[in-house]
Amino acid sequence: MKKILVIQPIHEAGMELLKNNSNYEFEVVENIDPEFLKSKIKDCDAASIRTAKLTGDVIEAAKKLKIISRHGVGYDNIDLETSKKNNLTLAITATANAVAVAEHVMFMLLNISKRKSMYDNTVKDGKFKDRNKLPKTVELWGKNILIAGFGRIGQALIKRCLGFEMKIFVYDPFVSKDVIEKLGGIKVESMEDACRDMDAISLHIPLNDKTKNIINYDLLKTMKKNCIIINAARGGIVNEIDLDKALKEDLIFGAGLDVFEIEPPETNNPLLKNDKVFLSPHTAAFTEECMTRMGKETIQNIIDFFDEKLEKSKIVNL
Repeated sequence: MKKILVIQPIHEAGMELLKNNSNYEFEVVENIDPEFLKSKIKDCDAASIRTAKLTGDVIEAAKKLKIISRHGVGYDNIDLETSKKNNLTLAITATANAVAVAEHVMFMLLNISKRKSMYDNTVKDGKFKDRNKLPKTVELWGKNILIAGFGRIGQALIKRCLGFEMKIFVYDPFVSKDVIEKLGGIKVESMEDACRDMDAISLHIPLNDKTKNIINYDLLKTMKKNCIIINAARGGIVNEIDLDKALKEDLIFGAGLDVFEIEPPETNNPLLKNDKVFLSPHTAAFTEECMTRMGKETIQNIIDFFDEKLEKSKIVNL
């Protein structure tokens, strides 16, 4: 019988897969302290994890561990070097969250471009007659948007942007021009150069040494004043101090952030008091439907691994 450690609770639909399978025993833990996890994971054959950090020390303590199944598509919270050294398989829920995140990007774009908070508060504060004094909203129709990163989320987003008749540019060095054009986009070779002509930029790239702080003050200065930046990928891709400065200097129109370099953001983070930024607490994938899919896929990846059926598209190349 295989033993699975479920680090942080997942949707009941995922847990049902384990409850109904006599080949597995499992334990769900909410305590994510590394020392606690070391004591719990040492006899486990598999582990699932959400947002907690899985450090090298914890992985080293898991002598029987064969697979880590990530509840999501990002994996910067897992020590990849130690995972590779120990010949572990790292799986992601590659097909679960694209729709939810793409819809969240559109939700942010619309809220920012239509000045949702300002217009809503005008009515609720009894200032309806002052509507002509409000700054105007902007349309998405005909606007240039850059989708940076063209995996499943980027490809789900392009469909929604086409519905608004936007002109879509795509930066992804790993996706061919033919694929991008077939889906209605225009491939660009330089993200930095493309940013200069965009009315909106949506980030769907991983966080690594090359992408950390890639959206910084120097780049923000080159952008159009009506540009809207959305980051529903990973905190740290956008330099938050630089973004706050650019917004205060009216270098760009607005920004939407679902992710932060430090989560939760510290109370002195200036973006928390900047009314030109629309924030959500890393919940782009928190639809009921998506949480159901991610819970099921997280556990199914483990079952498929031991049944030697795990699809290559769901395995991270360490």
